Parts: sequence; C-alpha cells; structure tokens
Amino acid sequence: MSPLRATLAPPAAARTATSARAGSDHNHASPPAGQGRRARLRNWAELLRVSALFTVPGDTLAGAAATGLRPGRGTAYAVGASLCLYEAGMALNDWADRDEDAVERPHRPVPSGRISAAAALGAAGLLTAAGLTLAARAGRPALAVASALAATVWAYDLQLKHTPVAPAAMAAARALDLVLGATATMSAPCGQKKAEAGLPPVTESAELASPAVPQGPGARHYVTPGAALRIGTPAAALAAHTYAVTAVSKHEAYGGSTRTPLAPFGATTTLGLLLARTRPTARPLAALAATAYVRTSALAYLHAALNPSAPLTQRAVGGGIRAMIPLQAAFAARSGARLTPLAVLGLAPMARALARKVSPT
Repeated sequence: MSPLRATLAPPAAARTATSARAGSDHNHASPPAGQGRRARLRNWAELLRVSALFTVPGDTLAGAAATGLRPGRGTAYAVGASLCLYEAGMALNDWADRDEDAVERPHRPVPSGRISAAAALGAAGLLTAAGLTLAARAGRPALAVASALAATVWAYDLQLKHTPVAPAAMAAARALDLVLGATATMSAPCGQKKAEAGLPPVTESAELASPAVPQGPGARHYVTPGAALRIGTPAAALAAHTYAVTAVSKHEAYGGSTRTPLAPFGATTTLGLLLARTRPTARPLAALAATAYVRTSALAYLHAALNPSAPLTQRAVGGGIRAMIPLQAAFAARSGARLTPLAVLGLAPMARALARKVSPT
C-alpha cells in the first residue's frame, strides 16, 4: 500500500509527450534475452515496490505474538495472504495513478510504458484472489478479516486516496493486517499449538479456561476481552504510525510542510519510550527494537521538519515505512515472544539494502 500523492489532472500535452516517448522506446532494437528478462523483473520490482515488502510479515507475526501462541500453519497462511494483498495494493495504486504519474513521475513503469496498465490491473486482481485463497486456508475468521483488508485496499486506491479519510483508510488496512495474523493463529485447532517460551497457551490461561471455551484437540480459540486488548493495543499503535506516515507522504512530491512532520516526530519518540518501558522479561528485546524504531523514523521526521524539501520529505516517508519493522518487533517482544522479534528485526537490513535499488515510495 503506497503513500499518497498529490492530485493533478494531466494535461493533454503531457500525455502526448509521454506516449511519444514510450512509442520511441519500442522502436529501439530488442535487448538480448537475458537482459530483457532482468529488465522485466526490475520493472515489476519497481511497480510492486518490493523493498517495502519486508515491512509486511511483521504485521501478522506481531498479531500472532499478541495471542500468546506460537506461530503455526495458520500464521504462515496469514503471512502469505498479507504479502499478496499488499502487492495487490501496489499494483492497483499505479494503475489508478497512471494519469497523475504521467505528469509527476513519468519514469514509473506504467506511464513510461514498461508495464501496461492492463497488466498492472490484472496483477492486482490475481494477487487479491491469491491472498483471499490463502486466508481461507487459515479458516473462516481469517478469511473474513482478509476480505475486509482487501476491500479497504481497493477502496483506498480507487476512491479514498484523495479524500480527507485517506490516512485513516491506510491506518485501518495496517491494523487489519495485524488482526489477520492474530485471527489466523487462533483459528487453527488448539491441539496443534504450543505457547511461546515463557507464555502459556491461550486456552490454558485462567481467563480462557472455562466451560464455555472448548478444550483439547480440534477445539478452537475464542477472543476474550483480555485477548482483544492484547491484540488491539499493537493494532492501534501500528494504525497511528501508518496514519502519520500517510499524512507526511501527501507532501512528498513537492515538500513545503514544516509542521506536518513534527507530529509524527513527537508521536514516534513517545511511543518508542513507552515500548522500551515494558515488563522485565521482555525489556532487552523490546528496548532494542524501540531504539531502532525511533532512530529509523524520528530522525527522518525531524530533518524533514527542519528542511521541508521534497527529497527530505521522501526520505522521511521511506524511514517511516521501514520503521514499521522494529515497531512490529517491539510489540512482539512486549507480548513475551523471543524468536519472533529477532526474526522480524532480521528483515530490516534486507529492506534497507533493497531500498537503495528500488524505492519504497
């Protein structure tokens, strides 16, 4: 799901010039087969913004950790569904923005003619179908959440992107992504699950152990008020972070906003401090992830506030996107998980390295 862009109607001259450039490119001699394949892969990597893809698995893993259960088969299906729906949003975004990009970003794959608009739309449809299919394998509750997530993605790209509710729609999508991981993890049979080290299984907790909750193999987990709070807290924090990034991204094309980055700077710093102050058993990992979170996003926001140029604003948006990884890891650590935060944090170097080649915005 990509950041917002300014709404501009492309003049006819710009469209004509873009078409002429695209047409002239087709007149050149075809490159060797190997180079052609590499070029096509790079075009699709740019369209799908694969460097931002590393920010996605942590949503579902943080949601799974919030349940107190070890990630299982349902969690794996949720991760796959989340990745597919995220990339569907990327492809759909560039299809919906093809006219604007012809003016603002004519180098993008669709307006430059490197990928056709029909191919981008088709990819969005296929990826959405794949995401819902994977979610269905995790159970009906997971499919319901994934359907809501897919509807939010399509509504944002096709209708809400240039409205006042756009940041809220993006925030809702990220929150639903985390809830998808929790729902898919809890939807699998209880007998197939074990708790993360240091946390008992949800069905063995005092809160859930009651005659109304099925026990034993084949039984399924139910969300109690306490479990809903454990899941809702990281979902709300991730939504707030996404809202801030989306608000800043409205200025990434031209810059010029000094006040807009200040709010996420303060919110990021405060959230990082709160995450670092957690229970002693989770403190080292949570503090490490919280520090990485503040360093990745807060400093970029501060630079954009001091010098609201387009490049620094774009850098702040990219930092905010990458900062989702340590934020997810911090919440997984705060839930008591041990391996999940390390696995999520391990995605950060890959995201940073790939962002040098393929922009996440």
